[in-house]
Amino acid sequence: MKKIIIAFVTLILLASCNKNESKDNLDITGNIKGLKKGTLYIQRVVDTSLVVIDSIKIDGNSAFETNIELKSPEMLYLFLDRGVSNSLDNNLLFFAEPGNINIDTNLDTYLSSAKITGSKNQELYEDYRKINSRFNDDNLNLIELRFKAMKSNNQKTLDSINEKQDSNIKRKYLYATNFAINNKDHEIAPYIALSEIYDINIKYLDTIQKSMTPKVAQSLYGKKLTEYIAKIKKQQ
Repeated sequence: MKKIIIAFVTLILLASCNKNESKDNLDITGNIKGLKKGTLYIQRVVDTSLVVIDSIKIDGNSAFETNIELKSPEMLYLFLDRGVSNSLDNNLLFFAEPGNINIDTNLDTYLSSAKITGSKNQELYEDYRKINSRFNDDNLNLIELRFKAMKSNNQKTLDSINEKQDSNIKRKYLYATNFAINNKDHEIAPYIALSEIYDINIKYLDTIQKSMTPKVAQSLYGKKLTEYIAKIKKQQ
């Protein structure tokens, strides 16, 4: 009976250890249709540089699978080495978080065809980009109009375009701020603050930082936002 109890307790401890280990793991599966041969590199940003944390060889089978340790949700890159180009079109950005993530895409349309599932932060990031792209498109249109106005030396039109550009930037920053606050319980919030509106008035960053839930505040980007705000305030 004693041996049975010891064995039972051992099984419980092993199950507990496996559960604790898996919570920090990221399982990535996917398929790059059309890819016959090449190498995939999973990269993260370290001190403004991209560092490889895993590599996957593709040889005949376009499906892939790997597992990496991920202690906190983080933006990662899936770089496709085609052997012919180091174009930015080969680097797919995705918001990873512990658990299971699947990435499906095509060789010819590597970025535009990508479908990433399994990450709530990725879903939110895609929602953010849809709206944010409108501001970027508006700005590109205004730049084109500005160029034409400069060629024709039309100062009145230039002044009007300048006002519209300022307004567009303010709306873009306000949208990013509101998006971060509304998603304060996800790591996308501090990421948006750090990557999209880091140069906004400190009071807005402060508001985002104070709105974060305790879990998000202790995440990778939550800590970085807190450190960044403290650094800005020290310089003022």
